[in-house]
Amino acid sequence: MTEFEKMIGQLEYDASVPELFQMRRKTREALAKYNANPTPENLRDVLGYDADNLKIVPPFQCEYGFNLKFGRNVFVNFNFSALSGAEIEIGDNCLIGPNVGVYTAMHPLDPEKRNSGINFSRRVKIGANCWIGAGVIILPGVEIGEGCTIGAGSVVTKNIPPRCVAAGNPCKVLRFL
Repeated sequence: MTEFEKMIGQLEYDASVPELFQMRRKTREALAKYNANPTPENLRDVLGYDADNLKIVPPFQCEYGFNLKFGRNVFVNFNFSALSGAEIEIGDNCLIGPNVGVYTAMHPLDPEKRNSGINFSRRVKIGANCWIGAGVIILPGVEIGEGCTIGAGSVVTKNIPPRCVAAGNPCKVLRFL
């Protein structure tokens, strides 16, 4: 099994191998082009597909564009950052505020293992019709249910059920809609 196959399978992998390094380099080159000239064609070069009415305000950063799956009619404000070793899925009609980070990357807790360069990633899913406020951080493995509002500055460490307002550090449900 290749390190790429391990990565997309959410298994431990070595991110320093040439194959993954080249994929990240290619993504960075496509991002530089998109950030300088945010056209649908340049966004296709980052993501590897034509998004349906997706608007991402530059600057935008990610590791692997192919692992970002955007639904229809999504708006992403500036400084969106995605560590996308595992898939990040964002549903239809979502609004993503400025300075939002969605992170799938993880490292072993054991320092010797961590120092060996081993990584792993956990998928993140944001349901349809969500509003993610400015400065929100979404950690690996989290699922946010459809119709949620996540308050500005929140750190989402655990799953959030559908149709609620949640905020804080750590993010907690404040009320259901």
